[in-house]
Amino acid sequence: MPTTKQFIGELISEAIAVAIIIFIGCSAAAMLLMYDPSPYQNAYWGVAIAWGLSVTFAIYATGSISGTHANPAVTLALALYRGFAWKKVPAYCLAQILGGICGAVLVYCLYYSVIDHYNEVHHITRVLGGGAGVFVTSPGLSITPIHAFFNEILLTAFLVFCIFAITESYNTVAPQANSGAFMIGLVVAAIGASAGYLEGWAINPARDLGPRIFIYLMGWGPAAFPGLPNYWWAPICGPLIGGIVGGGAYQLLIRPFLPRPI
Repeated sequence: MPTTKQFIGELISEAIAVAIIIFIGCSAAAMLLMYDPSPYQNAYWGVAIAWGLSVTFAIYATGSISGTHANPAVTLALALYRGFAWKKVPAYCLAQILGGICGAVLVYCLYYSVIDHYNEVHHITRVLGGGAGVFVTSPGLSITPIHAFFNEILLTAFLVFCIFAITESYNTVAPQANSGAFMIGLVVAAIGASAGYLEGWAINPARDLGPRIFIYLMGWGPAAFPGLPNYWWAPICGPLIGGIVGGGAYQLLIRPFLPRPI
């Protein structure tokens, strides 16, 4: 296949992967937030599983084309530690953000009337943030933006550390064949189940930024940028740093000691 055509296919693949993640994950968020009683009431694990499965489906759909980074933090870590071409990094990240926008469009098509009804019943507007939580993350109880920033570093570091372990060719206990996609999805679900209430566990700049751009254009305005309370930067900057930290930790602390074939 010609190089240019292959690269275009990779970018389309990355956009579709993130769109799948947002479509499933944010739809689950809508079911959690927009209904009373919520079908996920006292069962947040269900939301975490939905997000995890969305990642698994995205990998199965697109992994043979681009490897399904589906996350600028993963792309950055792969470029730093696994030989991914630096010249591809900006285009991959832009494609991932575009995928986030497209996924948010699909969720909006499903839930816009539900969101408007919710806002009407609760006497709030989009500008005041009504329904924004369907699409974007925000700080939870007692979490400041700077606290959220450090949380995202730690959580994304764990994610990338696990991705490196699961996909490591020298790891003799790594999942075999195509089961790695399922295990990566379980990592995402486990992070959500254990830390989702902190700030919605973005762990992916494209997951938050793409939908945030969309809702800004759809009337949420300051509820999207700068967000409440001036939060928009935390789920973008934190995961990028976390990807570097997690990938570096694996390369330094685990990979040098793995068995190599003689």
